[in-house]
Amino acid sequence: MVQFFLGIAVAVLTVVAFFAILFTGRYPRSIFEFNVGVPRWAWRVAFYGYGALGTDRYPPFTLKDVPDYPARLSVDYPEELSRRLALLKWWLLAIPHYMVIALFVGGLGGDRAYNAPGLVGVLVLVAAVALLFTTRYLRGVFDLLMGIHRWVLRVAGYALLLTDRYPPFRLDMGAAEPAAAVTGRGPEESAPGR
Repeated sequence: MVQFFLGIAVAVLTVVAFFAILFTGRYPRSIFEFNVGVPRWAWRVAFYGYGALGTDRYPPFTLKDVPDYPARLSVDYPEELSRRLALLKWWLLAIPHYMVIALFVGGLGGDRAYNAPGLVGVLVLVAAVALLFTTRYLRGVFDLLMGIHRWVLRVAGYALLLTDRYPPFRLDMGAAEPAAAVTGRGPEESAPGR
């Protein structure tokens, strides 16, 4: 429920930021911090819950970065953003990414799309069964889930106008994301052992 209302706030503030970028070329700092903080907290919740089952540590309820929490998201504040890109990137330029992400998280399939689990749901189910019977997280499943979530978070940062850097079409599977403007990192060490 909290995520729903925070999502509405992010949508409204992104519209405000859109006009600020359009007229000034700058993202208002306080709106930027909030619009990064909400996906940051949502990522921690997803990592803890059925987005990854990546940790047993309850996610802190804060929009600020928590350096010792195993799931982190950071976005560098842009000093200047393209006014022209603000008109196109969140809808037209991001369409190819939206289609790929819909396959990852579910969302394609017509009227009953909300029932489609997507690849993330299937992978988390496999991880849950493996954890139940072996108490170990399968490394390949974990890496694939982290790659998918990194992709989703990079696209979210682009769609929320937080960066002008076009998200790459890649998963970036492994323990850490390559240096980038938007990252969704899982544990730095071997989380599959939990």
